[in-house]
Amino acid sequence: MYSMATTWLAAVLTALINLSAAASNFHRSLPSLPLPHGIDEIYVDCVNSTGLVVHALSAGCHQDSQDQSVLILLHGYPEIAYTWVHIMPKLASNGYCVVAPDLRGAGRTTGWDTKPYSQVDLAEFSDINMVRDLVSLVYGLGYTNVTSVIGHDYGAIIAEWAALIRPDIFTSSVHMSNPFDAPRTPSHPAPIYNDPPNNTTSTTSKLEQQEAALAKLSPPRKYYQLYNSQPSAANDWNTGGALGQRAFLRGYFYTKSADWPENHPHTLNSSDATQLAMIPRYYVMYQNESMSETIQSLTRGYNTNVTQSWLPDSDLDVYISEFQRTGFQGELNWYRVLTSTAETTSNFLMAGAKIRGPVIYLSGEKDWGTYQHPGALESYNKTCADFRGSFLIEGAGHWVQLEQPEALVERVLRFLDEIRS
Repeated sequence: MYSMATTWLAAVLTALINLSAAASNFHRSLPSLPLPHGIDEIYVDCVNSTGLVVHALSAGCHQDSQDQSVLILLHGYPEIAYTWVHIMPKLASNGYCVVAPDLRGAGRTTGWDTKPYSQVDLAEFSDINMVRDLVSLVYGLGYTNVTSVIGHDYGAIIAEWAALIRPDIFTSSVHMSNPFDAPRTPSHPAPIYNDPPNNTTSTTSKLEQQEAALAKLSPPRKYYQLYNSQPSAANDWNTGGALGQRAFLRGYFYTKSADWPENHPHTLNSSDATQLAMIPRYYVMYQNESMSETIQSLTRGYNTNVTQSWLPDSDLDVYISEFQRTGFQGELNWYRVLTSTAETTSNFLMAGAKIRGPVIYLSGEKDWGTYQHPGALESYNKTCADFRGSFLIEGAGHWVQLEQPEALVERVLRFLDEIRS
């Protein structure tokens, strides 16, 4: 028995060593990213704990100082760690060790499930498992806690869950462009005191009810998260449809920015379909359109090159090169988790819990992401024990770290100074 166990353990260790060696060879074959001065590429071997070799960008980190305050920056969709390069040196110049990883499914991080759409293990991409990735990353960096976890877009969801689940490690958080939508509580038709019910009745989820209501509008609509969850979405994102990938991506960034003149975000009265239909079609799409067709329609007649001031071709080239290598399905799996009842029910674990550490919400004043979940922004004082306020930055839309990096850094540093004092 002992011999069999020893043989099995040796085989596992050999497989892990081979996996790590293969990942190392792969990473060495990649061209270096065009990074600003003061930012380095690093790889953190987390294979033993999460199966990942995490690629990250770092700035201001000193190997001989494990007492240094650490900031973890989490990107959203369709982004990679590179989205943070314009603010990392500024944060590092204030004494912080700043680390921005490519999340599971993204960029140069390897070890995540790349099987075909129908075979992927979505549990790998659950919020809870991606928090586990972050915990392993923090320890892999040689630390036991971080001063703040800062997340944008989908990265905000992971930052929120990290602060919710492990407040001892992620002691404060900054939520950008996606307000904290607290884990819902389990609902039941009625308390059961005596005999169990004769049969089990299934109820449709809130998302399914919302989608059914949107489909009844004229013209029929659908929510972008469900579109991004479909098998056909990856090909649309990979090719850019009739626009081609470059024009599609630039158009997508443009329509969600302050430069698109039709962005006039405001609070919605409810989650009713007629209210949600006020949100631009990059979120609440026409039912018969793909995302590339939506962007083609929304940008017709506009000069999308006005975004060159904050998304120059050299930066867009980095995104295109990385996504041409990996495809979009890895990140699209995040949306499949969001729209999967089987995966989201695991979040009942934290039903009714509050984020305990200090929190602020940040976004651009022209960002509809702030209002796409009616009631979430207004509920921060209920869902967080130490909410320090929401701040909307002028001259920015959804991509505030690109559109107004200086204003963002100023607001983040003010928050960090407050919690430090």
